[in-house]
Amino acid sequence: MNTIDNENILDDSALLVSETDSKGKILYANDLFLELSEYTLEEMIGKPHNMIRHPDMPKQAFKDMWSTIQKGDVWEGFVKNKTKNDHFYWVYATVFPYGENHYLSVRKKAERDEIEKYEIIYKDMRQGESK
Repeated sequence: MNTIDNENILDDSALLVSETDSKGKILYANDLFLELSEYTLEEMIGKPHNMIRHPDMPKQAFKDMWSTIQKGDVWEGFVKNKTKNDHFYWVYATVFPYGENHYLSVRKKAERDEIEKYEIIYKDMRQGESK
Protein backbone atom coordinates (compact mmCIF):
# COMPACT_ATOMS: atom_id res chain seq x y z
CA MET A 1 0.00 0.00 0.00
CA ASN A 2 1.16 3.51 -0.83
CA THR A 3 -0.26 6.77 0.47
CA ILE A 4 -0.34 9.85 -1.76
CA ASP A 5 -2.19 13.04 -0.75
CA ASN A 6 -4.25 11.17 1.90
CA GLU A 7 -5.21 8.44 -0.57
CA ASN A 8 -4.24 4.92 0.38
CA ILE A 9 -3.55 3.06 -2.85
CA LEU A 10 -3.87 -0.71 -2.98
CA ASP A 11 -1.21 -2.91 -4.44
CA ASP A 12 -2.20 -4.54 -7.73
CA SER A 13 -2.55 -7.98 -6.12
CA ALA A 14 -4.36 -6.87 -2.94
CA LEU A 15 -7.74 -8.37 -2.08
CA LEU A 16 -9.78 -6.93 0.77
CA VAL A 17 -12.35 -9.30 2.22
CA SER A 18 -15.11 -8.75 4.76
CA GLU A 19 -18.25 -10.55 5.82
CA THR A 20 -21.36 -8.92 7.25
CA ASP A 21 -24.66 -10.07 8.63
CA SER A 22 -27.99 -9.07 7.10
CA LYS A 23 -27.88 -5.73 8.95
CA GLY A 24 -24.43 -4.84 7.60
CA LYS A 25 -22.53 -5.52 10.83
CA ILE A 26 -18.99 -6.73 10.27
CA LEU A 27 -18.37 -10.37 11.20
CA TYR A 28 -14.98 -10.80 9.54
CA ALA A 29 -12.27 -8.59 8.05
CA ASN A 30 -9.01 -9.83 6.54
CA ASP A 31 -5.64 -8.34 7.46
CA LEU A 32 -5.31 -6.26 4.27
CA PHE A 33 -8.72 -4.68 4.85
CA LEU A 34 -7.73 -3.81 8.40
CA GLU A 35 -4.39 -2.37 7.28
CA LEU A 36 -5.93 -0.25 4.52
CA SER A 37 -8.81 1.02 6.65
CA GLU A 38 -6.47 1.73 9.59
CA TYR A 39 -8.70 -0.09 12.09
CA THR A 40 -8.02 -3.08 14.30
CA LEU A 41 -10.17 -6.19 14.14
CA GLU A 42 -11.54 -5.38 17.58
CA GLU A 43 -12.62 -1.92 16.38
CA MET A 44 -14.49 -3.39 13.40
CA ILE A 45 -16.18 -6.59 14.54
CA GLY A 46 -19.84 -5.99 15.30
CA LYS A 47 -19.80 -2.46 13.86
CA PRO A 48 -21.77 -1.36 10.79
CA HIS A 49 -19.76 -1.68 7.58
CA ASN A 50 -20.80 1.87 6.76
CA MET A 51 -18.31 3.07 9.40
CA ILE A 52 -15.91 3.37 6.47
CA ARG A 53 -18.38 5.04 4.09
CA HIS A 54 -16.84 8.14 2.58
CA PRO A 55 -19.14 11.19 2.42
CA ASP A 56 -18.42 11.46 -1.31
CA MET A 57 -20.37 8.24 -1.90
CA PRO A 58 -23.97 8.82 -2.97
CA LYS A 59 -26.62 7.12 -0.86
CA GLN A 60 -28.21 5.69 -4.01
CA ALA A 61 -25.14 3.53 -4.70
CA PHE A 62 -25.61 1.70 -1.41
CA LYS A 63 -29.39 1.49 -1.81
CA ASP A 64 -28.75 -0.23 -5.12
CA MET A 65 -26.18 -2.57 -3.54
CA TRP A 66 -28.50 -3.62 -0.69
CA SER A 67 -31.46 -4.07 -3.02
CA THR A 68 -29.37 -6.27 -5.30
CA ILE A 69 -27.80 -8.53 -2.67
CA GLN A 70 -30.99 -8.92 -0.65
CA LYS A 71 -32.58 -10.40 -3.78
CA GLY A 72 -29.77 -12.95 -3.84
CA ASP A 73 -27.89 -11.34 -6.73
CA VAL A 74 -24.26 -10.23 -6.97
CA TRP A 75 -23.49 -6.49 -6.90
CA GLU A 76 -20.36 -4.96 -8.40
CA GLY A 77 -19.22 -1.37 -8.35
CA PHE A 78 -16.66 1.26 -7.49
CA VAL A 79 -16.53 2.47 -3.91
CA LYS A 80 -14.65 5.25 -2.17
CA ASN A 81 -14.09 4.52 1.52
CA LYS A 82 -12.66 6.57 4.36
CA THR A 83 -10.13 5.34 6.88
CA LYS A 84 -9.93 5.78 10.62
CA ASN A 85 -7.33 8.53 10.15
CA ASP A 86 -9.31 10.46 7.51
CA HIS A 87 -7.48 9.04 4.53
CA PHE A 88 -9.46 7.45 1.72
CA TYR A 89 -9.16 4.65 -0.80
CA TRP A 90 -10.96 3.45 -3.89
CA VAL A 91 -11.86 -0.16 -4.63
CA TYR A 92 -13.77 -2.23 -7.13
CA ALA A 93 -16.13 -4.26 -4.97
CA THR A 94 -17.98 -7.50 -5.58
CA VAL A 95 -20.62 -8.24 -2.93
CA PHE A 96 -22.63 -11.44 -2.85
CA PRO A 97 -24.87 -13.45 -0.54
CA TYR A 98 -22.91 -15.94 1.53
CA GLY A 99 -24.50 -18.62 3.63
CA GLU A 100 -27.73 -17.74 5.39
CA ASN A 101 -28.26 -13.97 5.84
CA HIS A 102 -24.58 -13.12 5.39
CA TYR A 103 -22.80 -11.18 2.69
CA LEU A 104 -19.23 -11.41 1.50
CA SER A 105 -17.44 -8.46 -0.04
CA VAL A 106 -14.24 -8.88 -2.02
CA ARG A 107 -12.51 -5.72 -3.14
CA LYS A 108 -9.55 -5.05 -5.40
CA LYS A 109 -7.66 -2.04 -6.65
CA ALA A 110 -9.69 0.38 -8.73
CA GLU A 111 -7.88 1.66 -11.79
CA ARG A 112 -7.21 5.41 -12.02
CA ASP A 113 -9.27 5.95 -15.19
CA GLU A 114 -12.30 4.31 -13.53
CA ILE A 115 -11.80 6.37 -10.37
CA GLU A 116 -11.79 9.58 -12.40
CA LYS A 117 -14.95 8.48 -14.22
CA TYR A 118 -16.79 7.56 -11.02
CA GLU A 119 -15.77 10.72 -9.21
CA ILE A 120 -17.81 12.61 -11.81
CA ILE A 121 -20.72 10.13 -11.81
CA TYR A 122 -20.95 10.13 -8.01
CA LYS A 123 -20.71 13.93 -7.83
CA ASP A 124 -23.66 14.17 -10.22
CA MET A 125 -25.60 11.61 -8.17
CA ARG A 126 -24.95 13.52 -4.92
CA GLN A 127 -26.12 16.75 -6.51
CA GLY A 128 -29.31 14.99 -7.61
CA GLU A 129 -29.85 13.72 -4.05
CA SER A 130 -29.55 17.22 -2.63
CA LYS A 131 -32.28 18.62 -4.90
